[in-house]
Amino acid sequence: MKTGRFTPLQHSIIAAVLAIAAPWGVQAQQAPVAAPQRLSAAQGALLNVVRDSTARFKDVSIAEAEGYALQFGCVSGPDSGAMGLHFVNLPLVASTSSGASPLDARRPQIVIYEPTPSGRLQLIGADYLVLADAWNQAHGGSPPELMGQLFHYFETPNRFGLPAFYTLHVWAWKDNPNGAFVNWHPHVSCTAFAGQVP
Repeated sequence: MKTGRFTPLQHSIIAAVLAIAAPWGVQAQQAPVAAPQRLSAAQGALLNVVRDSTARFKDVSIAEAEGYALQFGCVSGPDSGAMGLHFVNLPLVASTSSGASPLDARRPQIVIYEPTPSGRLQLIGADYLVLADAWNQAHGGSPPELMGQLFHYFETPNRFGLPAFYTLHVWAWKDNPNGAFVNWHPHVSCTAFAGQVP
């Protein structure tokens, strides 16, 4: 696992992702949905693109070789399941936020894993994250969307003092009964995470 000191931009990105994981706020209030989610054609297409473009990351060493690194431990919420382990491509977050790179479903800024009891990591989804100020400046204030799916916006000020950001979780590899694009997954667990990546 790659670790080291963080630049101010990396700190802001990590803090933004952690803010999503906080057990308070809008995300923690998502109630379970009784019926399975019906996806639109565009939503189904987005899931397929994410699956096709991230299948190679089932092997976490390939994700690491392509610039993704675990930035913090396993993200879990007491009432809302978990998000799992976020492997973040910091240069991709920065370049996409600023408009230097386009928002592309085939290139997620974050890939998400769940630790298993056997010690391996299971790929469960992807997360697209851009910093709002940089995104808005580069895109004339238009909020991001990916193949018709709008991102979730988190404003500032917030209890963490973080910059505003947009994010979109895509649970492409583990069905989420609350929806394919919500922030928390009720059937993801961090109990098998021992603090290190195998």
